[in-house]
Amino acid sequence: MIRVLLAEDQSMVREALAALLGLEDEIEVVAQVARGDEVVDAARAHRPDVALLDIEMPGLSGIEAAAALHAAEPGVRIVILTTFGRPGYLRRAMESGADAFLVKDAPAAQLADAIRRVLRGERVIDPTLAAAALVDGASPLTAREREVLGASADGSTNAELARALGLSQGTVRNYLSTAIQKTAARNRADAVRIARDKGWL
Repeated sequence: MIRVLLAEDQSMVREALAALLGLEDEIEVVAQVARGDEVVDAARAHRPDVALLDIEMPGLSGIEAAAALHAAEPGVRIVILTTFGRPGYLRRAMESGADAFLVKDAPAAQLADAIRRVLRGERVIDPTLAAAALVDGASPLTAREREVLGASADGSTNAELARALGLSQGTVRNYLSTAIQKTAARNRADAVRIARDKGWL
């Protein structure tokens, strides 16, 4: 029996996934959580073989939860399942320890097959997304540029960002200027939009 932990914040989607996976003879959903920050504790309590994680969850994102789970329980295989088929998300997910990355509009049989394949040690990636990731390349933003640009998305001033991030206003301005330049954006808001569309934030 393949033991699966399911992490998805939308109850209806989570229950539907659990029901679909329950139709498979050798797959058993042993735990369900609605928050990314509950993944590691649930894995320790229920000992799954595979964790199926959504990208957008409260507490921790699926990518952050994947990294935490990979560090805490490296034997658990990780499948990211998301609505957001963005190449940058794929790259970040794989760097965080994910073994598979699928979009939610894939057929249900593909999900069950991916679970079986990651247990055999294979990597499973949505082919369209993999091609897009190769075309787009890696994020040009450094981790700090990503942090500052992401924090600016709510419209905070440079002074507010500096206080929140423990940086000087000049440093914040430099990071934002570099991020705007690297994303070929017109302004800060445009840089945020471009970076989100590419999955870099």
